[in-house]
Amino acid sequence: MPIKTRIALVAVLVVASMTASARDYNVTDFGAKADGTTLNTNIIQHAIDYVSAQGGGTVVFTPGRYLTGTIYIKSGVTLELQNGSELLGSTNPWDYDKNPIVNWQSLIFAIRQHDIGIKGQGTINGQGAQTANNKVDIINRGLYDDPLRNGRPYEGNRPMNIYFRECENIRIEGITLRDPASWNQTYDQCRNLLVDGITVDSKAYWNNDGIDVVDCDGVVIRNANIDAADDVFCFKSHSADHVCQNVVVENCVGRSSANGLKFGTVSRGGFRNFKVRNLTIYNTYRSAITFATVDGGVIDSIEVDGLRSIHTGNVIFLRAGRRWNNGKEPSMSNIVIRNVYAEIPASKPDAGYSYEGPVEDMPRNISPASIVGIPTCKIRNVTLQNIEIVTPGGGNPLYAYRGTTPAELNSVPEMEKAYPEFSQFKELPAWGFYIRHAENITFDNVTFRALRKDYRPAIVADDVKGLALHDVHVDEPGSQGKQETVLYHSTRK
Repeated sequence: MPIKTRIALVAVLVVASMTASARDYNVTDFGAKADGTTLNTNIIQHAIDYVSAQGGGTVVFTPGRYLTGTIYIKSGVTLELQNGSELLGSTNPWDYDKNPIVNWQSLIFAIRQHDIGIKGQGTINGQGAQTANNKVDIINRGLYDDPLRNGRPYEGNRPMNIYFRECENIRIEGITLRDPASWNQTYDQCRNLLVDGITVDSKAYWNNDGIDVVDCDGVVIRNANIDAADDVFCFKSHSADHVCQNVVVENCVGRSSANGLKFGTVSRGGFRNFKVRNLTIYNTYRSAITFATVDGGVIDSIEVDGLRSIHTGNVIFLRAGRRWNNGKEPSMSNIVIRNVYAEIPASKPDAGYSYEGPVEDMPRNISPASIVGIPTCKIRNVTLQNIEIVTPGGGNPLYAYRGTTPAELNSVPEMEKAYPEFSQFKELPAWGFYIRHAENITFDNVTFRALRKDYRPAIVADDVKGLALHDVHVDEPGSQGKQETVLYHSTRK
């Protein structure tokens, strides 16, 4: 079934299932207190269990602050957070379950449920910074076993705001999610998921993603505005037996001290049939787009149409590798990225945010966009169309030098087992686009604009078979007579 038809059918099925909810139930009628200090965990859970047992309905939170620990949404139940209501996560780490199926903590769980949702104009506030710091105190007193890597508890030992696993027919609409102690919201091996019109502020602590979608089938994310300390729109594949597929992301805005739109890093099964439309990424430390398969997964049939990347450290990073592949070769092919405008700053793009990307990972000269396979896994069939990338230029060979002689190009490390980041190679020999170990790469109406002269050429292709450069423009001050395209062991169409 074509992806557009499938996604439309998903939306119809989810709407039909959720509108069948019978009636509304006010959580205060069950005894919940909206005073911000009374712990309501048992009362809220009783309300959810009761409504599910009645065949489904909506548990309504009227204006006020409802303090709670871990709760579990059950089949047929929607939580409605009215304007002015706040579901407030407890700052006591002992108030959170670590679910044995997923081995994580969360404020809201749903495990193997169907026809569920959270909607409204209210807020889920994890109070994550205080909760995480309280967890550190418990660990330091020897009351909880955790290695405290870099002085921080393991992500699974800190509660995220939402974790849904193996659920079907999910609607998350209108709400604000803020301040989780870990990743913000995860949907893991779910089917038929709609996330629409949400606002996320996920900068309260380290590793705080915006939204994580793991091995799901049939997903629509639209009209979301997400500000995160870590990756914004993060798609993962934790299982070699599953594929994250049939996904639409549209009309979304994101900011991150990591990546904007990212596939991976865990990429065991893979990613297939994605459409991304009208995406804005700003003030983001790493890449606006990162597609990485380093754990044996497949990336196939991905289309990005409409990207505005402003004040972002890198625009496009496509990467294959062999990190946790266990002998399974990765694959990446059939990628289309079109209608892109990007501006790369000379300075650190996330400077001043509460949790910045690490300074030591910054390259010494600005890195280009890149497509980097490995000799045993060439990235195939990539089209880049209607793209303009504006960079600061000014690459300085006195900081670090990477030339374009055979010896210098051969010296770029393969780094097959490294964590994939655009800056992992440090210095690269191009200022606009670097391509290595690839086949059938097409540039169509692509402009590279440097604001200052750079010692490097705009484009370097190394071991690329079938490179097509149609209507490619290079604008670099003081570059008259400079060779802006270097091909090494590469052929053009």
